[in-house]
Amino acid sequence: MKKLLPLIAALFININLFSQAPQKMSYQAVIRNASNALVSNAPVKMRISILQSSATGNAVYSELHSATTNANGLVSIEIGAGTSPQGTFSSINWGNGTYFLKTETDPTNGTNYSIVGTSQLLSVPYALFSNDVPVRVSPIGDTLIIGNSNKIVIPGISIANNVADASGNVYSTIKIGAQVWMAENLRTVKYRDGSNIEVVSNIAQWSATYFTSDKKPMMCWYNNDSATYTANKFGALYNWYAINSASNGNKNVCPMGWHVPTDDEWSTLTNFLGGNLIAGGKMKAVGTQFWLPPNSDATNSSGFSALPSGNRNADGFDGSFFDLNTTAAYWTSTDIGPFDAWARSLSYNNGNTEKFSANKSYGYSVRCIKD
Repeated sequence: MKKLLPLIAALFININLFSQAPQKMSYQAVIRNASNALVSNAPVKMRISILQSSATGNAVYSELHSATTNANGLVSIEIGAGTSPQGTFSSINWGNGTYFLKTETDPTNGTNYSIVGTSQLLSVPYALFSNDVPVRVSPIGDTLIIGNSNKIVIPGISIANNVADASGNVYSTIKIGAQVWMAENLRTVKYRDGSNIEVVSNIAQWSATYFTSDKKPMMCWYNNDSATYTANKFGALYNWYAINSASNGNKNVCPMGWHVPTDDEWSTLTNFLGGNLIAGGKMKAVGTQFWLPPNSDATNSSGFSALPSGNRNADGFDGSFFDLNTTAAYWTSTDIGPFDAWARSLSYNNGNTEKFSANKSYGYSVRCIKD
């Protein structure tokens, strides 16, 4: 069985909005070997596959690359420009369902691909589907015009730059009003200073902070499955002590220049999106691939792309996982007493956002906001 190791990757799509879309995607990844050490200034081989419908779906295209990492272990390739043993990149029908990118790497420059990662291709690669459709953005940047008359008005919404955390994960970001948010859930296992956040799978250990004065910073993965919940961008679950500097030794889980949002900053977001009764629909990823039906009112018009990553309990030494595919729950940094802090949630069955007080020992998702 191939061992899954960290493959830190970011997609950057070069799109000409005024002419034919290019049939390439720029791809970068940080390569580590079986000992989790950076592979620096070394040749590596990679196999790229485009899978249809699911992370285990049929490959409609694959290609091979020989590349060389830099001093930081970073390798850069152009997907669509490799040697292709299967399919033609330009013939992929991006409008025909959902696609996933599978990357396989041999850090020893052979063809024993020991590093494997799969992630869904979200909105950006589908600009390739505009190959025969004129697309342009209005001069003030608030309207996307497709064809001669179809318009999508996105006031105050624009794409911002990507950002990396201390673990090397790269996140897409989105500007919503005057704020810039991560467009993905946090999944770092390290604080900004490089120190580790304790990953806890044991039920009793996770729940112990609910009953004791030892308010220990901890994180976990849903069902203790880091591979699945990293690949599908659900991210990790953190107790409040892990994100609070007074509890974790004055450390920050967010990248430099970013922080865990306050309750007021969450209110600024939801107010900009029309208030709590409708903001959730504008924040939720569309469809029912991740959200259970009916995923009511989901448009993701904000680009926030909320996913239903579930929670972890802490009551009664329970420590169970719950609400996967039905709820997205996020910590704020705002303390409201010795046991509780404010949190926000979105649900599969309505377009609301809910503000609620939560015990600090629970495990919720985190979105970082730019300073």
